[in-house]
Amino acid sequence: MARYRGSVCRLCRREATKLFLKGERCYTDKCSVDKRNYVPGQHGQSRRGKQSQYGIQLREKQKARRMYGIMENQFRRYFRKAEKIKGITGENLLRLLEMRLDNVVYRLGFASSRPEARQLVNHGHFLVNGRKVDIASFSVSAGDEIELKEKSKKSPRLKELAELAEGHKAPEWLERDIENFKGKVLRNPDREEIDAPVEEHLIVEFYSR
Repeated sequence: MARYRGSVCRLCRREATKLFLKGERCYTDKCSVDKRNYVPGQHGQSRRGKQSQYGIQLREKQKARRMYGIMENQFRRYFRKAEKIKGITGENLLRLLEMRLDNVVYRLGFASSRPEARQLVNHGHFLVNGRKVDIASFSVSAGDEIELKEKSKKSPRLKELAELAEGHKAPEWLERDIENFKGKVLRNPDREEIDAPVEEHLIVEFYSR
């Protein structure tokens, strides 16, 4: 399966936005967006000029794709699925992305970043409704319960994450039990509850050309 293996800090700099791909580091003065707030590359500091409408739409699509850690073909499939759901396509797209298992693990505070959440899921650390699920893109539904495997609770890193989770407020569409490393999906999130710095209508315009 294709996967980006380069520096994730370059992705944040390219989109000129914190995508929070490095966990705790993104909240410190070591964050590359704060230190080098210009496009990566040899001519990054000298790039000037007005972006075309296509360029603006492209950057918004790339920002969302990179934030959720999804490759192009898979992102396009999410968009096509969002088009078929009743309602506003852009909001449907963000809901589909939010309901991915790796994102839910991140939103619950059981991982410091989406990449870390994806790794934990892929390594089989989490159960959904009592069954092991090791597919990061697994789509959860209202009523689903997510919990850490009993054996995994002994991991030093996961114990550290439990302490970090106490300072991380879970969104209202999720219910969380930090002490037992459990969470429950109460309902689909509303757009106002998705704190993604994305203008989804631009993504719709990009794919509707």
